[in-house]
Amino acid sequence: MRVISCIVTEHNLWLVLLAALMCVTGCWVTIGLLDRARKTVGVQMRGWLFLTAVAAGSSIWCTHFIAMLAYRPGAPITFDPALTMISLVIAMVGTGAGFGLALDKSRGLAPEWGGCLVGLAISAMHYTGMMAYHVAGIVEWDGSYVIASLVISAAFSAVAIGQAVRRPYRWSHYLGIGLLVLAIVGLHFTAMTAVAVTPLSFITTGTNPDILEAMAVAVAVVGLIVAATGFASYLIDERGRLESFERLQHLALNDALTGLANRVSFNDRLDHEIERAREEETMTAVIVIDLDRFKEINDFRGHAAGDQALKIIARRLAKLAGDGEFVARLGGDEFAAIKRFKDQNDLLGLVSRLEKSLFEPLRIDDFEAVTGASIGVAVYPRDGADRERLVSNADLAMYRAKNDVTRAVCFYESAMDETARARRALATDLRQAAERGELSLHYQVQTSVATGATCGYEALLRWTHPVRGMIPPAEFIPIAEENGSILAIGEWVLRTACRQAASWDNGHKIAVNLSPVQFAHADLAKLVHQILVETGLSPKRLELELTESTIVADKVRTLHVLRQIKALGVTIAIDDFGTGYSSLDTLRSFPFDKIKLDRSFMADVERSPQAKAIIRAVLTLGRSLDIPVLAEGVETRVQLSILQVEGCNEAQGYFLGRPKPIDQIQSTGAAAVVLAELDQSAA
Repeated sequence: MRVISCIVTEHNLWLVLLAALMCVTGCWVTIGLLDRARKTVGVQMRGWLFLTAVAAGSSIWCTHFIAMLAYRPGAPITFDPALTMISLVIAMVGTGAGFGLALDKSRGLAPEWGGCLVGLAISAMHYTGMMAYHVAGIVEWDGSYVIASLVISAAFSAVAIGQAVRRPYRWSHYLGIGLLVLAIVGLHFTAMTAVAVTPLSFITTGTNPDILEAMAVAVAVVGLIVAATGFASYLIDERGRLESFERLQHLALNDALTGLANRVSFNDRLDHEIERAREEETMTAVIVIDLDRFKEINDFRGHAAGDQALKIIARRLAKLAGDGEFVARLGGDEFAAIKRFKDQNDLLGLVSRLEKSLFEPLRIDDFEAVTGASIGVAVYPRDGADRERLVSNADLAMYRAKNDVTRAVCFYESAMDETARARRALATDLRQAAERGELSLHYQVQTSVATGATCGYEALLRWTHPVRGMIPPAEFIPIAEENGSILAIGEWVLRTACRQAASWDNGHKIAVNLSPVQFAHADLAKLVHQILVETGLSPKRLELELTESTIVADKVRTLHVLRQIKALGVTIAIDDFGTGYSSLDTLRSFPFDKIKLDRSFMADVERSPQAKAIIRAVLTLGRSLDIPVLAEGVETRVQLSILQVEGCNEAQGYFLGRPKPIDQIQSTGAAAVVLAELDQSAA
């Protein structure tokens, strides 16, 4: 009660309210800056601790000074300026040390001990300030109130800083502010209650009361400015942190190149749309997009042009997306879209817009290109109940569209799952086929058209599956190329063919097909040389066959590898000529040793004048370049006769000899078998 009586009867209440405003404002800023220091380390933490100490010390000192000016001792007063300034320094240094201790994570009770030190600093500041307060009278102190003021300051400060640092409750921040205010106010007014002044009538000089009030206001203004400076620093840092967070969040959720949503953002959005569709009983479509001819832009125009193409496509996709539609770039040349719909026509409308946009020409610098795209669509809940299944099924539909030249858009069908599972099982079995002895080589004879003599054999891979039996190469070779097992299989084929051919005593050539994957992922020339040395086969007896598409995929690298191989003495044949690019530049860039005319022309040569004209043109081209031509797929005597008339060099096909295992070739003599078949056909 004495404390309340002291405040009401011995103080200017307006100045007391001003001191309270200063105290609350200062504590609010102090706890905010302390929280910022708590979240940083190193130099940043020390910087924030300095600002916290300045804000706390100045606000505590200003509160004390204004409250002292509000006190009415009944006698003239003066201030010692030196001690007054020392009290300010004590407040700043003492609270700074306390806050530093409170943030020491190596000590369990560091926040409370630090808060206690802050309370002692407040007490030291107050009583130093009281020493600077000179009153014309006899001053008496009540020791019990002095001790009570020290306990109040230390206890409330310890709890306040403990709450501010530990934050055990939701409202700990505000609780810390309130407790720190109580620590400062409780100390001051309890300490002032301990003072009793008996005026001395013979001393009448002192500071004018009006000047004291003006000083109080001035101190309050300065204190608020200091607090506002600390608060401004807090706001600036908070704004910078917010901008950094938003920038990092944008980078985390958006593609850096195109600005579209990335895979993470796409997954989050799809989860949300599935949940919404489940609640509203609507449908959600996942649309996966893979550009068809994007690699050509990268290969022939460079990656800068490829990036520009992706940006143009991304802008188009972003522009066409409407309400309930979402587009993203998943990576590389793969994009995706999400569509929320009730009517199937709405989905078809988006797919139609996507297809039109993706097939529009792209103008990049001085050239124009059309990438085209393969689009796969899966619909929730019909095609899957969760994100993983929907995206997987949309991918299956997209791959089906990519393999079907007649359409760019494919909707998921349940049969695709069965096909995909079968391919995965086949791929697993294929990886172990060589180890299990399931692979073998058959050899098909290559014959001189003019003389009927055997020129060589082509090694053809066969796979006898333990359950499914003989599997066609057209079925398992693409799978091997997709999963990378073609590298090991191709090496096995090359080594086995060379080893078996080395055991023949007829000196015929052996032709082995190479996959484009072998050129892209292996040191092919080194491997060929190693196998030739290992098997003892003469390099001139080995002929390697590759398609023109292999060269186009990476022309510079492929031609370099081919030159290395040819330097070993191995001959090179271009296979399936006439069905791919059939570029004269390809024949000019590399001196091939043989052109193999695709079997499709022989199938039509008896009834198609165009096929015969193409065969004649290729043969003429071969003669002009001095490159022998071998025609594949000869199945009738008429076809062979046409080749003889047109001057073809060599031929290969069922009419001349079917592929046979190595033991049949060795036991009967391949050349004799072929000649016998020719004689029998002639008869």
